[in-house]
Amino acid sequence: MNITPLAVVLVGVGGAAGSSLRYIVSSLIQSQTTSGFPFGTLQVNVIGCFIIGLLIGSTMSAPIKINENLRLLFATGFCGGFTTFSAFSAETVALVDKGEMGLAVTYISISVLMGLAATFAGILISK
Repeated sequence: MNITPLAVVLVGVGGAAGSSLRYIVSSLIQSQTTSGFPFGTLQVNVIGCFIIGLLIGSTMSAPIKINENLRLLFATGFCGGFTTFSAFSAETVALVDKGEMGLAVTYISISVLMGLAATFAGILISK
């Protein structure tokens, strides 16, 4: 992995755009419901996964490889800012694609359980 100033700027610009759009889209969706269920976040996560799936899929079936700068801007930056769930999904799909089902299930389980545990721990510590 080559971390360059350009790479950092591309990820930052994409991330800022993705984070801003996540806030707008999630807020607009959530404002349409009186339920306490986080429909806005759910929709943003699903949309982000779909977008990163399009990016990954377009390079898997085509003989072309996505330009590294575009990948940094859109996949790492934008999708990462829009939702980190998209990166988690892409990494899980990559493990499955390599035939590493055990690692994929382990990654899913550990990510969800440790993420929830860390959130609860942070809440407990902050009280």
